[in-house]
Amino acid sequence: MDKLQEVELEKNVLRWGGLAGLLGGILFILAFVVVIAGPAGMEDPADLAGWVTRFPDIKTARVVENVLYLSGLILGVPLFLALYRALRRTSRALALFGSVLGIVGLVPMMASATPHAAQSRLSDLYNATGATAVDQATIALMWQAILGMVDMMTYVGFFIVPIGLILLGVGMFRSPAFGKGFGGVSVVLGVVGLAAAVLQMVDPASMIGAGSYFAYIIFFFILGWKLFNLSRAS
Repeated sequence: MDKLQEVELEKNVLRWGGLAGLLGGILFILAFVVVIAGPAGMEDPADLAGWVTRFPDIKTARVVENVLYLSGLILGVPLFLALYRALRRTSRALALFGSVLGIVGLVPMMASATPHAAQSRLSDLYNATGATAVDQATIALMWQAILGMVDMMTYVGFFIVPIGLILLGVGMFRSPAFGKGFGGVSVVLGVVGLAAAVLQMVDPASMIGAGSYFAYIIFFFILGWKLFNLSRAS
């Protein structure tokens, strides 16, 4: 590969990685908007049965929310790969480990992003003709078990991805293209996300884990914008 081809490849990787980060951040925000501005019933119900009985009314909104969230997570992969590409010359080890941890952390979050696939079937069984009170109570418990598994995988991602952000941020300190500004922001976002994840694990009933989610949104926007601008300046 000659020098011209190498430069063109570099620009394409940075450009598409940056655009993926920007679009991923937008999708995360849209998923949040669906939850906040969606139909009545998106909030947590007061009893176990409420999770199942309300599902037919909010199914479409849940599907839209989950697809937006999953798509945003997928777009994080090219963002991390582009960051490795941009940092590999000045901080190869940190760039490699940070990007790998970022992608590894996204995997369990992707796996837990579409709980409606299982919940739809449980909802059908709950509302089926002939379902007894015992059947419905059992289904409500199964619903909680699914939510528990979803939370388990999400918290793993919330814990791992911020470590990747911290490593990438430290690696940016030595990069003239990023410097201490972008490096410091990445480290701070990683620390905030990691602290929120730990507190969420300690108290699963709290909403502190949202701190990790918003840290990702900010990271996706800031670093996506930076990568896209680097592609234009290459």
